[in-house]
This record gives sequence, structure tokens and C-alpha cells, in this order.
Amino acid sequence: MNSVGSNDSEARTARLSPSELMGKLRALASDQSHQSIAQRVAGAAFIMRVASAVLVYFSQVLFARWMGRFEFGVYVYVWTWLLLAGAFMPLGLSSTAQRFIPEYKARGDFARLRGFLVASRTIPAMLGLVALALSAILLWTLGDLVRPYYVIPLLLAATCLPVHGSSDVLGGIARSYNWVNIAIIPAYILRPLIILAAMAAVYFSGTALTAMVAMLIAVAAYWLTTTGQFFAIRHELHKEVPRGPRVYELSLWLKTALPIFMVESFYFLLSYTDILVLDYFAGPEDVAVYYAATKTLAMVAFVYFSVAAATAHRFSEYHATGEREKLEAFLHQSVRWVFWPSLAITVLFLIFGKPLLNLFGTGYEHGYPWMFVLAIGLMARASVGPVERLLNMVGEQKLCAAVYTSTFALNLALCFILIPRMGPMGAAVATASAMVLESALLFMLAKKRLGLHVFIWQPR
Repeated sequence: MNSVGSNDSEARTARLSPSELMGKLRALASDQSHQSIAQRVAGAAFIMRVASAVLVYFSQVLFARWMGRFEFGVYVYVWTWLLLAGAFMPLGLSSTAQRFIPEYKARGDFARLRGFLVASRTIPAMLGLVALALSAILLWTLGDLVRPYYVIPLLLAATCLPVHGSSDVLGGIARSYNWVNIAIIPAYILRPLIILAAMAAVYFSGTALTAMVAMLIAVAAYWLTTTGQFFAIRHELHKEVPRGPRVYELSLWLKTALPIFMVESFYFLLSYTDILVLDYFAGPEDVAVYYAATKTLAMVAFVYFSVAAATAHRFSEYHATGEREKLEAFLHQSVRWVFWPSLAITVLFLIFGKPLLNLFGTGYEHGYPWMFVLAIGLMARASVGPVERLLNMVGEQKLCAAVYTSTFALNLALCFILIPRMGPMGAAVATASAMVLESALLFMLAKKRLGLHVFIWQPR
């Protein structure tokens, strides 16, 4: 019976006229159910992140060839420090936006909404200015302890900190309103395009493309794109939020954001520790090859990012309204959205990994075996989906932070144990092991605290 029904359905679909088919597609596109909106937002975010990944990967290949392995290794090391230090600037307010904005909208509490929007955009910028001053003092104090070829690029990178955190929070605000274009395009499309165009102009002008020149270009791109994103979001907020008084609950917002901040901080420490420790033991050239290997697999992580960006505020909404069945069904769907595309992309990039690494230049193919080890950790993370965002959105931030503290400690310890013995392969083993532990602990936490089974394969 089912087969006959299926055949009848297929036959009816096949008989649809072009106008009827377009009507069905328009209906799907205009469906305003939460699941459909989340699917469209996640799909749009993923497409943009894929475009960004291709652009960035192509850029890194060119930079490696234009700069040479040593200068490229210096640039990668400084860029890693920028991303790591910049991760501390938002204080967790980017993710907190996806919790409080839907809540205040649902309650019609525009006074607190206005207060949160102003505070969340101001705090990271102020903190970034303080971090810039402290960075300059620290570099001056350390003196000869910092290798000379790192000093100026690191100082230039520090000038990005006031806008790095602001850009992150602006993206969180935009995602809370499903403005995926404004959330992603400035940082992930425009910024790398500007950097690539400027680097190409310098290279083809015959000027030496050093790490210092590259960081000068990066600073200009950071400030330009973040300023544009700020004005674009302010323009949209004027349409959504009526003018009026503001109520500030800084203690509540920061108290909520702090555990999320700890989670995000340890997540970024977990992401970048391997490169920083590897540079300590090996130097810029090994860092360049290892970075190329990790960058080749970066597309896998973008699947998680895209789904998490589209689902976090829905987890908060379903939890706040007590809709347990919707929360559980939505969670299971989001895990599938992460896992299966991640698996397909991982297999694809492992098959073509060596030719892709060869694009960077001679010697980069040595990173191919490391990709298989790193893939284990990435697939472990994909198998539990955006469970970290779920836990943060439902009030389990402190335990989630404890998980990331533990996994960072393991990663750091394994890096110092394995890298001196195994080189870059030790960095890959340390990182993959930490990601496996992270996924297992998050799974157990969701099971024990929420009674939710977040693994890709559900029990019958």
C-alpha cells in the first residue's frame, strides 16, 4: 500500500506544471514555522560559510605561496593570537544575545531590550581598548623574550581587539533576528575579500609581502567591515525596536554571560592551543604546514557553526515556554543537520587532502596524515550536534564551562607531552583526543541534567 501511495505521489508531482511547481517552492520558502525558518537560516548560514571557507582557503593558498613558508608561519601564529585574544572580548554577550533578545521580544519588554542592545555593543569595545593598552605594555615589558619578527605584527593585531569583540556581538544580535546576511557577510565574506584584494595588490606591485604588511592590511579590513556592520544593524534595529526608555540589568546579563564566556573561552583555547604550543617547540615553518592541514578540514566545523547559529535562540524559546516535546524534536533534528553533512564533507576532504595540501607549495603534503587524526575529533563533535548551545541556552552554563575547562586541560597537557616527541602529529593527537572527551562529557551532561539523548543514533 505504501509503495502504491508513494508511486501515486511521485506521479502527481511529475504531472505538476511549471507554475504549480514554482508555487510549491514559494510556499516552502514562505513557511513561517520555527523548523522551516531554522532550516532556511541554517541553510543560508551554511552556504555563506561554505563560500567564506572557499574564499579563505583560496586566500591562504595564495598567501603561503606569496609570502614563503617562514613569513606565512609568522602570519598564521599572529593571526591565531588575534583570534584567541579576540574571543575574550565579547564576554559571552554574543551568545547571551540569543537568549535575552527572544525573551524580551516575547514579553514585549522593550525597555530591557533597548538597554541590552546598547550595553552589549558598548562593553566589548571598551574591553578591547583596555586589552590593546595592556598588550602594548606587555610586549614592551617582555622585550627580548618575544622573538623580534613577532613584535610589530602582534602589536598591529592588538589594534583589532576593540572591533573584534564588537563584531562578534553584532553577529549575535543579527542572528537573534534571523538577519543571517548581516550576521555573516561582513566578517566572513567582505573581510577576507578585502584582505585578499589588498594582499594581491601589494604582491603584484613588487613589494615584499611580509607578516607585518599582512597584519596592516588585516587591521584596515577589521575596522572597515565592523563599522559597516554596526551601521547596518543599527538601521535594522530602528525598524524593530521602538524608541523609548532603557532599563539596564548589567548584573543579570553579566552573571548569565560569565559561564557562557568561560565555555567560549575554553572552546577557543581548545581550538588554538595546538598551534601556539607547536610554534614554541617547532617554529613558523611547521606551524604553516599544520595550519594548512587544519584549514583544509575547516569546512567540517562550519556545518556545526551554521546549525548552531540558527538553532540557539530556538532552544532558549522552547525552554522558556516549557515546550519540552518541541525542544526534544528540534534538538534531534539539529543533530542530524550537523552530523550527516559533516560526515560527507570529511570523507570528501580526506580523499582529496593531499592534492589540496600541495596547492600551498612544496612540503605541505607532509600534513596529510595529520588530517585523518583531526577528522576523528571533528566527527566526534558532529555526532552530538549543537549540544553546547543547548546547554548554554537552558541554564547549564556552569557545568558546560567545567566540561570545556577539563578538555582544555587535557589538550594542553597532551600538547606538551606529545609535541616534543611526535611533532605536529602530537598536536593532532592531542586536539582530537580533547574533542572526543568534550563530546562524551557534553553527551553525558545533557543526558543526566536534561534527560535528552543527543547522540546521532537514537535508542529505540
